[in-house]
Amino acid sequence: MADPSPVMMVSKYPASRRAVVIRHVAFEDLGSFAEPLARHGYRVDYLEAGVDDLGGDEVRNADLLIVLGGPIGAGDERQYPFLTAELRLLERRLGDDRPTLGICLGSQLMARALGERVFGAGRKEIGWSPLSLTEAGRASALRHLAPEKTAVLHWHGDTFDLPRGAVHLAATPACENQAFRWGAGGLALQFHPEATPAGLERWFIGHTLEIETTPEVSVERLRESTRRLGPALLTQGPAFFDEWLAQAGAAARE
Repeated sequence: MADPSPVMMVSKYPASRRAVVIRHVAFEDLGSFAEPLARHGYRVDYLEAGVDDLGGDEVRNADLLIVLGGPIGAGDERQYPFLTAELRLLERRLGDDRPTLGICLGSQLMARALGERVFGAGRKEIGWSPLSLTEAGRASALRHLAPEKTAVLHWHGDTFDLPRGAVHLAATPACENQAFRWGAGGLALQFHPEATPAGLERWFIGHTLEIETTPEVSVERLRESTRRLGPALLTQGPAFFDEWLAQAGAAARE
């Protein structure tokens, strides 16, 4: 039986704000983003999708909401009814322009909550490659993830249409809509800037079937590219998130 209360991270930093993090599988967690959150004074409460209540006011009114990735589809409500609650939560958060970050599945759910479709990309994008930033992307905190500074991790087979009114921030040859900004507080990222080399060893176990059934993808290749490219993201990912958190915190206080 699941713990009746969310898991709270213990921090050496004093916490004055609350971040709710929706996690779909245990090994896809905050990764390198945990330390910046603590430095910015956030107490982190993980909520486990499919187990914990996602519909309460304490979730909707959290200072920050982060929706992490996972192997299910953003349109799989019949198999996973909790997705309905996630979509309603995101509709309310984005409608109120509250600080909200979606990563991979989280970004797809944000697109759906804003009225756009999520659909198969035609082929899976799994592995390391650089982003192509738009002018708006280079003017944002994503500048820390510019291609001359780092590659990023991709792990998805679906994509989405850019929501009307959103600001397009990044693309790759395989996926045009890699990132968008919504209002002052919403940010959707199709890729994984939070990934760490050590943490990915758990992904290689948890996603073994997907790895084995995807052409030209193997644990050996992923591990080798992670060895070469992961250290740069381990520096640049938190730098991006640190700047975005400062901006999101300022927007929340306005």
